[in-house]
Amino acid sequence: MKPRGVLDRLRARMVWRMSWRRRLQVVVDLVLALGAWVAAYLVRFNFDFAAAEEYFVPTAILAFAVVQVGVLVIVGVYSRLWRYTGLQDLRLMIVGVALGALVVLAMVAIFPRMFFAPRSTLLAQPAFFLMLIAGVRVLWRMMRENSAQKQTLEYGEPVIVVGAGDAGATLLREFERSHRWRAVALLDDDPHKRNSVVNGVRVEGTLADFPTLSLRFRAHKVVIAIRSMDRDQRIALARRLSEQGAEVYTLPPRDTLHKGEVTDDAIRRVRPEDLLRRNQVSLDANLLIAGIAGKVVLVTGAGGSIGSELCRQLADLQPTLLVMFELNEFALYEIDEELHAGWTTLARASVIGDVRDENRVQEVMTRYRPDVVFHAAAYKHVPLMEQVNAFEALRNNALGTLVIANAAMRAAVAKLIVVSTDKAVNPTNVMGATKRLAEMLVQDATAGHEIKVSIVRFGNVLGSAGSVIPKFVEQIQRGGPVTVTHPEITRYFMSIPEAAQLVVLSSTLGRGGEIFVLDMGAPVRISDLARDLIQLMGKTEREVDIVYTGLRPGEKLFEELLFDTETTVPTEHERLRIARARPPTAAARAMFAEWLRERPLRSDFEVRQFLHRLVPEYTPDERYHRRAAERA
Repeated sequence: MKPRGVLDRLRARMVWRMSWRRRLQVVVDLVLALGAWVAAYLVRFNFDFAAAEEYFVPTAILAFAVVQVGVLVIVGVYSRLWRYTGLQDLRLMIVGVALGALVVLAMVAIFPRMFFAPRSTLLAQPAFFLMLIAGVRVLWRMMRENSAQKQTLEYGEPVIVVGAGDAGATLLREFERSHRWRAVALLDDDPHKRNSVVNGVRVEGTLADFPTLSLRFRAHKVVIAIRSMDRDQRIALARRLSEQGAEVYTLPPRDTLHKGEVTDDAIRRVRPEDLLRRNQVSLDANLLIAGIAGKVVLVTGAGGSIGSELCRQLADLQPTLLVMFELNEFALYEIDEELHAGWTTLARASVIGDVRDENRVQEVMTRYRPDVVFHAAAYKHVPLMEQVNAFEALRNNALGTLVIANAAMRAAVAKLIVVSTDKAVNPTNVMGATKRLAEMLVQDATAGHEIKVSIVRFGNVLGSAGSVIPKFVEQIQRGGPVTVTHPEITRYFMSIPEAAQLVVLSSTLGRGGEIFVLDMGAPVRISDLARDLIQLMGKTEREVDIVYTGLRPGEKLFEELLFDTETTVPTEHERLRIARARPPTAAARAMFAEWLRERPLRSDFEVRQFLHRLVPEYTPDERYHRRAAERA
């Protein structure tokens, strides 16, 4: 197999398989090789044309030139683009010219009558040939880059680059090819680099000089190009620059730089994940794939923030079939189109349906026979569910989960993973209470059955639909104010990919009956989050005010400490723990079913009273519960 691979590569490099541009390069190099032979002869005979002509054998010289260019073809010189000529290309040209010279020497030694050339020309010509082919390529690159630089100087957006090291130098080279960005200055705290020039851009000063340089060059955008920084240092530097009025961007991926693919979107703004005041949790890819590969997987709420990210990550884990169940038609269409474009070999089914519809859910379960079900469909907006919509929250979150569990058992599903929330811990709002009731109902309904049920709790998800980040971004873009409910309100945060990975991992680690929680680090004050986002969007608190509006219906000031070692036990993963939750009462499911049958519609006050009876941990928000009681 190996020799055949070498032959295939050689065939691919043959001239008749090349594009017309590469054939033109071969012709140019053939002319340069002949020119190098002429130059070698002239130097050998001190530019005495008559003496040189006497020893000049045209057929031999032409054969030598063809052989030299043929060796360049074989070693792969013509697989390289001239506009990216660099040291690696130069090394390849040196190898090709040296091998070609050896072949020419062999031809002269073996066939002296047929191939003749003075010995000194055999040594001088390869040097001339190398200088010519390298010089032409470097000249071509200079012409291309000068042309691109003129366009960039005319149209490019001025930007200041922090970091005059290798990453900064590579980025500057790519800026020369990008028509959007124009580096006007470098900043570096190393005093030895002051006033030095990197790829045509001068190191103008240190970070402290940014305000002055920003005014001088009329540049407010900054790209941090320091690869050696860890995440905390990078965020601290971004805050420092933001406080000075900078609009902070970060480097594209390392492989993007190496490929020369810095597009308009490659240099990115700081993302919501960058606001996490801890390192993101990294989960074992082998563990993730172990529970999914070769299985039929169903995701409810597939169009939501968590559900859609679940679908993306599951698509990478080689399921036999991915079934996406969603009530919102447009949301389902969006995730289906995304998977169609990004995962072309993925077998998938997009199914419209309501998790409260027993017949539809059972029909889908029976038709596709999933091995694993991820139940992510839920109403999760706390204030909306607290008033007017309490009964719908109860039906969707609690009844919908029970319907999914019953259908999964009848369809012989092996594993059911229910997505829950940190607000189910000692809830003070309807949303949290309905999610806690859902946990109890599914645990009670599946007790004693073969199906393995795992429940996954996590905190607020940065960037999800209805979360504070999109709202803050919109408010900052409008010029403010940014509305925060209370100066001291704190929450635990995680990124959408973290949340989805946690849910997928639980399908592998779960043995049945567990409630998984994530060690999410220290809680973050929402007001601090708002300040960070204002700064990272290039604004100041003088430009964008923060206004406190008061706690909303059902909203807690502080969330419970989910990962407390006294209330959780460890798992195989250091950041994943199992909650010691109160076991469900056997009567809860019967009471729930009877209560729903008694009357089809219930008031907010009745829903809260009922939840208080079924969920002992639930304490309704007195401000709204008292008013509802008076109206009732």
